[in-house]
Amino acid sequence: MDLLYHRTFAMMEEVHRQFVRLEHSPVDKAVLVERDIQNLLDSISDNCGKLDILVNKELPNKRVAARVQVDQLKYDQRHYQTSLQSAMQRRMRREQETRERDELLNQKFSTNRDQNTTIMIDHALQHNTSLQGAHRGVDDLLGQGASVLGNLREQRSTLKGAHKKILDIANTLGLSNTVMRLIEKRAYTDRYVLFGGMFITCCIMFIVVKYIA
Repeated sequence: MDLLYHRTFAMMEEVHRQFVRLEHSPVDKAVLVERDIQNLLDSISDNCGKLDILVNKELPNKRVAARVQVDQLKYDQRHYQTSLQSAMQRRMRREQETRERDELLNQKFSTNRDQNTTIMIDHALQHNTSLQGAHRGVDDLLGQGASVLGNLREQRSTLKGAHKKILDIANTLGLSNTVMRLIEKRAYTDRYVLFGGMFITCCIMFIVVKYIA
């Protein structure tokens, strides 16, 4: 199991390096980098499935630490997957804006002989760019808010699973009832922190949509 874990952890570090590369890649090469990142994330997901099976075969005194390590890998994999999807959406929006800008610049306008109307191309282009920028900013805020909520839900599920496994192993190892009650009290407090964070995030998203969009 240790060999597979270290190999998967190294792949996770490579994903981080690829994200740094993606930030500095031109549009024509970004698709290739995104494809490499997706392949790495798929391999990491497969390895996490194998590690889930191997954890159950570990000795009881090592199983808790192994489960925490695997759960952390799974959480990081889902976080990077969400970040990749957001990066792909931003790239597609930039490509669409570029196409629309090129179409606007290449469009031929005909003058109105009766009214002698002059079309302000530069003003229309600037107005369109401003609207696109505002729309993109709101989309990014909403996407980040949705990503935060998703990560909070995933982290809550991960913590619940780890908490249940720790309690099971604690019963096996014969931990005292006092220690178990302290663990349950900590989980109860973390639940209020999670719900409070989700409520604040929803309020921020509502304010953004109502007063900025």
